Amino acid sequence: QVHLVESGGGSVQSGGSLRLSCVISGPNTRDYCMGWFRQVPGHGREGVAAIATAGSTLYAESVKGRFTISRDKVNTMYLQMNALKPEDTAMYYCAAYSRMCYSGSLGSATYKYWGQGTQVTVSA
Repeated sequence: QVHLVESGGGSVQSGGSLRLSCVISGPNTRDYCMGWFRQVPGHGREGVAAIATAGSTLYAESVKGRFTISRDKVNTMYLQMNALKPEDTAMYYCAAYSRMCYSGSLGSATYKYWGQGTQVTVSA
């Protein structure tokens, strides 16, 4: 069974920074494509960033240049969020699936495993 646990959310002022972490556990998960998504009430989950085992990355246009996704060689993925804006306020989820990342890996339907989420709130 694959499990993901996020941490690092919180409240910051506009322009501030936060670093989210996601620990994945389970068999053979080092080869999984992993990603970060966010959701606000009444809206669908938006893909923020994805990262392959080899380190290649995808970003949503709205976060390019401000957010950086990374993962270590063991079991943790990170999302460094800088220059945060009020519109970044959302519940952030990490997710994973057992195949290689591809150009469509910012689509939530691709992912099988999800964490419980961590809230990020950015005040003006």
